[in-house]
Amino acid sequence: MGPSDWRRLLADPKRQWREKRSAYEAAVAWESARSSARGLPSNIATVLDASDAFKGASLLLGLPEHQVALDGGGHASQTDLWALFSAPAGVVSVSIEAKAGEPFAETVETWLLGAKASSGKPARLKQLCKLWGVPDSAVQQCRYQLMHRPAVAVLEAKRFGLKTALFLVHAFGDNESSLTDYATWRRALGIDTLHNGLQRAGEYDGVTLWTAWVS
Repeated sequence: MGPSDWRRLLADPKRQWREKRSAYEAAVAWESARSSARGLPSNIATVLDASDAFKGASLLLGLPEHQVALDGGGHASQTDLWALFSAPAGVVSVSIEAKAGEPFAETVETWLLGAKASSGKPARLKQLCKLWGVPDSAVQQCRYQLMHRPAVAVLEAKRFGLKTALFLVHAFGDNESSLTDYATWRRALGIDTLHNGLQRAGEYDGVTLWTAWVS
C-alpha cells in the first residue's frame, strides 16, 4: 500500500486529493513513516515522547478513512486515520484528523438547522453530548466534526476493550482558524488548551482520553 491507495477511500477523491491539502499530506507523511522503527511521523513521535504514558509509542495498525456508525443513522463518522498504538499506557485507540488549512466543517448550530422531524441528527447529538458529559446548549458553537471525530477514538476503545484513547490533530501549514475551533471544543468540555502538545483530557465512558495538536 502507498499514498495513492488512500485516495480511493476518500469521499470525494477528485476534489480532496491535492498536494498541500490534508488528505494528500497525511497519506505521504504516514506512508513515509512505515519504514521507520516506530511507524510514526517524527514530529508525532516527538510529541508523544514528552509523556511517560506514550514515550516510545509505536504503530500497530492504521486504517485510513475508517468509518464508525453513530446513533440516528445517516453517514458514519469517517476519520482520516484510525490507528492502534502500543504505548506504556497500553494499546491505545487513536483517531487522527489531518488539517491543511481546511475548517472543521460547520458548527453544531448550523448542522442542526433545517433538520426534518425524521432526521437522526438530534439522536446523534444526544449520543455525543452524553459521551462528553455536556448539555447540547454548551456545544452549539463547536464544530460538529470536533464532536464526532474524537468520539471515534473513545467508541473504538470501548469496542476493543481498551482503556486509553487519543484524539490527534495532524496539522500541515497554516491552521490558525482550525486551532481556534479546537480550543473552543476543548473549552466546552472543560479542557485547557495546549498547542503542539499532548494532554490528558479526562475519562469518558470508562476510557481515558488524551488529545494532541501536532503541527
